[in-house]
Amino acid sequence: MEKKVFARTKGLTEVPMRYCPGCGHGVIHRLVGEAMVELGIRERTIGVAPVGCSVFADEYFNCDMIQPAHGRGPAVATGMKRVRPDCIVFSYQGDGDLASIGMAETIHSAARGENITIIFVNNAIFGMTGGQMAPTTLPGMRSTTSPFGRDTKVAGNPIRICELLSALQGPVYLERVAVNTPANVVKAKKSVKKAFQTQIDGLGFSLVEILSQCPTDWAMTPLQSIARIKDEMIPYYPLGVFKSPEEKK
Repeated sequence: MEKKVFARTKGLTEVPMRYCPGCGHGVIHRLVGEAMVELGIRERTIGVAPVGCSVFADEYFNCDMIQPAHGRGPAVATGMKRVRPDCIVFSYQGDGDLASIGMAETIHSAARGENITIIFVNNAIFGMTGGQMAPTTLPGMRSTTSPFGRDTKVAGNPIRICELLSALQGPVYLERVAVNTPANVVKAKKSVKKAFQTQIDGLGFSLVEILSQCPTDWAMTPLQSIARIKDEMIPYYPLGVFKSPEEKK
């Protein structure tokens, strides 16, 4: 008798995903979906998906979803959580959305220690809007608005979000993970679950930064994009825990 060992999580809908081949969003969606189910919070979870590649997320997460304006995810998540503190609220955002137009909302929600969870997908580029340079684009990395590579003398250095937020007193849990290898995917899932658990326990603001590949806008094959995470992104954005709930105890 055959035994089924792998199946679609009930945390995701049956809608086929429209992400580009090799994109990390599909993997990250599954991790979030599995976390909601395993923690028993799916029925009371509200997801916030602003503009960017994450704009499609309301079709895929099997929970209540709301779509705010570009960059306003943390502000809307704050409002939802304050009105419905019994719900689990997460904002799913890309780096252009969170670290550019939404930087103020990110910093101030973290500074206030809002009891929300942010899933921050860092692929170092504006993915949906045409592959422009983002606040996280690596030095020398090409984009449609930096065809000769990011010039740090003109554009400054990429912003390390976890390091930036770790200087604030408000955040409780900050961790950077990646989804470029099976081992890193396993670690990423543990981090996502811990972020949700931090909110369940009422401890405060949590953010998981996930280094992810974007083969299309990087003009690479999926395998080349995975190699870039290892060879270029992780050296600049080191993986690890920057703030932990254990520090609050």
